[in-house]
Amino acid sequence: MSTVVSTDGTVLACSVTGSGPAVVLVDGALCHRGMGPSASIAEQLAARHTVWTYDRRGRGDSGDTPPFAVEREIEDLAAVITAAGGSAHVLAHSSGAALALRAAAAGTGITRLAVYEPPFSTGEAQSERFRQYVAELTAALAEGRRGDAVAALMVYAGTPAEMVDGMRGAPVWPLFEAVAPTLAYDAAALGDRTGAVVPVDLLATIAVPTLVLDGGASPETLRAPARAVAAAVPDAEYRTLDGQTHEVSAEVLAPELLKFYA
Repeated sequence: MSTVVSTDGTVLACSVTGSGPAVVLVDGALCHRGMGPSASIAEQLAARHTVWTYDRRGRGDSGDTPPFAVEREIEDLAAVITAAGGSAHVLAHSSGAALALRAAAAGTGITRLAVYEPPFSTGEAQSERFRQYVAELTAALAEGRRGDAVAALMVYAGTPAEMVDGMRGAPVWPLFEAVAPTLAYDAAALGDRTGAVVPVDLLATIAVPTLVLDGGASPETLRAPARAVAAAVPDAEYRTLDGQTHEVSAEVLAPELLKFYA
């Protein structure tokens, strides 16, 4: 493990593997280096790239410095890119994709950006569901009910409530609870004050080559935002990975990334 210090002094834990042009991976909600898809994706890319995975603030081995703002997470990603040599390709998944898109618009040394299923809202009904989720999440975190915060996310994402209740006794549940406060960070990256609508005007300012991916087996609530993002980012490419869901296979995703980054 290595560390990177962000602008506000927050220490970020990183892992580096492989050799070649740098790629930085940005996780989505509840994920970090020890839990989520980054390790398997890094393994697939390492033959051609130096792959940086990092624990976003408040997760895993990284620190956190209040007060939170989305700009702090943009600075975090910029700090990792600086440590990687000053420029890097980026792959970002889910709500991490929303963060990476904002970072690309801010100008943070991203050279090529690939995003997988950024879960923005594309209609008022979806925005209202997101607002309800944020209200439930905010109340649960304020009252210290981390398990309920995690459950709120899972139900919002489409997991049946009875299935979520059954998961509370699983060994992985305490790991979810440990990073539950960062769910508010993901909500902010998506636009918790706007109902997570696709930030079309912001995306129109992105000036780096961008690949937007979705899974052919994912629900329309995830595929529609991907299409909307691809339409908003100038000259973005849009591709669908047949048979894939939000939990995309690293073995299926990697060839598309290697081709795009080349």
